[in-house]
Amino acid sequence: MNQIKIGEFLKELRKAKGLTQEQLAEQFNVSRRSVSRWETGNNLPDLSILIELADYYEIDLRELLDGERKSEKMNKEMEETVLQVADYSNEEKKRLMKNLHFFSWIGVIAFTIFIVLEYLELADNGITENIASFCCGIAFAMLIIAVIYTNRYIYKFSTFKKRLLQRK
Repeated sequence: MNQIKIGEFLKELRKAKGLTQEQLAEQFNVSRRSVSRWETGNNLPDLSILIELADYYEIDLRELLDGERKSEKMNKEMEETVLQVADYSNEEKKRLMKNLHFFSWIGVIAFTIFIVLEYLELADNGITENIASFCCGIAFAMLIIAVIYTNRYIYKFSTFKKRLLQRK
């Protein structure tokens, strides 16, 4: 897949419709900068937006991904399969974001407890020292989890985890 070729094709399609980058960005609820990055080949739109772009420009998704017009039309089954993949991808993103949100709140609460104990000078003795240390550790662990979840390798990590669990 040649991102630069796809970007040039997207630019060509936008200009054929007589739209500016701002107008197209507004149409798809993205920033003008995103449209610019698509057209320069620096980034590609999400799969769901690619499907919407193909519909908007009245072209096949295959044409869009190839960066050129084709004479053949994508059959309905292929289009439905691609739509299902896009739906699955969106659901997976929603699930990951829900988990990230949950872990972030745990980290915020743990860090708040740590700060309160430090502020009240209770983190220097006895059991409250252990609680403060535990909360600080939890907050740090949640930060690490957030970094993992926002990393582009999360899908590889998830696949690896599933393989390990299936072996047991």
